Amino acid sequence: MALDKKQPVTSDEALAQEVLKKYDRESDTMQYTGIMAKIISAIAISFSVFQLYTAFFGVLDAQLQRAVHLGFALALSYLLYPTCKSWSRSRLHPLDALLAVLGAASPAYIVIMYRELAMRAGLITTPDLVVGVIGVLLVIEATRRVVGIPMVVVVTAFIVYAFAGPHMPGVLSHRGLTPEQLVGHLYFTTEGIFGIPLGVSSTFIFLFILFGAYLESTGLGKFFIDIANAIAGWASGGPAKVAVLSSALMGTVSGSSVANVAGTGSFTIPMMKKLGYRKEFAGAVEAASSTGGQLMPPVMGAAAFLMAEFVGVPYIEIVEAAVIPAILYFAGLWLGVHLEAKRTNLKGVPREQLPKAWVIFKERGHLAIPLIVIVYLLVTGYTPMRAALVAIVLSIAVSALKKSTRMKPIEIIRGLEAGARNVLGVAIACAAAGIIIGVVTKTGVGLKLASGLLALSGGYLLPTMFFTMITSLILGMGVPTTANYVITSTIAAPALLQMGVPVLAAHMFVFYFGIIADVTPPVALAAYAASGISGGKPLITGVNASKLAIAAFIIPYIFVLSPEILMINATAFSLIFAAVTAILGMVGVSSSMIGYLVDHSSPVERVLQFVGGILMIMPGVWTDIPGFIIFALVVLWQSRRKKKHRTA
Repeated sequence: MALDKKQPVTSDEALAQEVLKKYDRESDTMQYTGIMAKIISAIAISFSVFQLYTAFFGVLDAQLQRAVHLGFALALSYLLYPTCKSWSRSRLHPLDALLAVLGAASPAYIVIMYRELAMRAGLITTPDLVVGVIGVLLVIEATRRVVGIPMVVVVTAFIVYAFAGPHMPGVLSHRGLTPEQLVGHLYFTTEGIFGIPLGVSSTFIFLFILFGAYLESTGLGKFFIDIANAIAGWASGGPAKVAVLSSALMGTVSGSSVANVAGTGSFTIPMMKKLGYRKEFAGAVEAASSTGGQLMPPVMGAAAFLMAEFVGVPYIEIVEAAVIPAILYFAGLWLGVHLEAKRTNLKGVPREQLPKAWVIFKERGHLAIPLIVIVYLLVTGYTPMRAALVAIVLSIAVSALKKSTRMKPIEIIRGLEAGARNVLGVAIACAAAGIIIGVVTKTGVGLKLASGLLALSGGYLLPTMFFTMITSLILGMGVPTTANYVITSTIAAPALLQMGVPVLAAHMFVFYFGIIADVTPPVALAAYAASGISGGKPLITGVNASKLAIAAFIIPYIFVLSPEILMINATAFSLIFAAVTAILGMVGVSSSMIGYLVDHSSPVERVLQFVGGILMIMPGVWTDIPGFIIFALVVLWQSRRKKKHRTA
């Protein structure tokens, strides 16, 4: 039976919502009723209206646009996220009310004093210093509530470093900053809190998140799950393949690994368990798939917009560069679940129990039109803002084509509220990331950290990549997609850039490892969330998810060593050849992780499969040929052995 967006919430969906609140801080908000709920709605809707107005009629001056954006975000964050988890979730505490007012007022100071601040050109007065200190502290506290402690620790460490420069050892030593210098740089320029990350959040990202909110309102997520069921649900390990396919599709809409797990896992994990998958493996499939959704164009957890600004290329180039790596990742994941199904002889769901693809397309295929249109607009040269605006209007219009999907006026208004709520995590993370970037630009610590990594690696590329990988994994643990990209690109990427790695390849490298931290133990937030739904052990789920997501640990090395994968200086032939050999290599690596290729693999065969796979993944004919020979020999040996067993 096809799933309908108006069906009542099931027990599995309710469990997923509980898990989401537990592992995704952005979802654990106050539950107001009465007049307070109306006030929150009014503020959130005003936020969305402001963003739509400036997108349509032209954005304000950079600092003004970002200040208004941050004012709304801080006010809503303090109203929706309580100081303590133990406080009432239905009544506003006076302290939170005061902080919400200050959160709106401190950026408003910049708006009101804009001309005078511009005339003073960096000269900070005592009132400026007081407002700036309050603003910085408010951003840090909002980060604690909305984003989490790991981000606060990193931000605080950078602030301490800014003041303690003369006392730092060796290469990290610097002159040290006064409070006036630091606050003036962080709060009254566009190089700190109001820097590029918040600028992107206040323009492109908000509109794409609002677009995602409307797509969710139309029921597109369940449409994806139904289509994935119709396409793959009947095959060997069908429900696991449904998880892979639906999460890849959902990745174009959702901006969170944990949200992906809750959204698709409430359907796919119970299906996998019903067909005989172990709890830990079922959770691992969903965790790895949902995390991979952040690597799938066009949205990529909203980090694609920041990457375009940091790298200095059009947004569509980031999308194009991410396509083949994302395909390789999901190919590896698909192969992993397929081989596990073959190894354990798990069947799919009987076809008669599955929805028919043509019926789903007939009933709800029109819901995918806005996604197709937005990709077309981006490819044909529209700016992301203009493309998102068109797509938002189109998503509302398209939903009206069928009575079953039509949004009522109140649902359109609620979409504005949902968009504003959904952007809070990104906006606050971007503001906090601005503090990190501000300290880096003021002290030059980015290059100093890069020099330290290079010294540690002896100036060789592969060790530098390895240490950069470890740094990115650590920095990405427990931090949302957008924030972890900003942190890793600021701290870890410079080391690769100093080694002559292309800018885009270096940024994609740290982005991948920052994302894959969501399934890397011991933190592995996505795996923990999936285990909450599956009932499996979190650590084992995380280990299984890491094995399934092995492609994400290999692919970044490929596009540093062979940038053609990112379509950098690539010819059609080199691109196709690199992609085909890499996919064959993924077969070898995935089969090695699972322990099955044509037949059950012995320990020696698993080693050979892994070596052959890695050689084919590595760029170059001289590695592809021996890799293919090793792989082919294992296939031949297992085929003969399996044939013998059948005839015996």
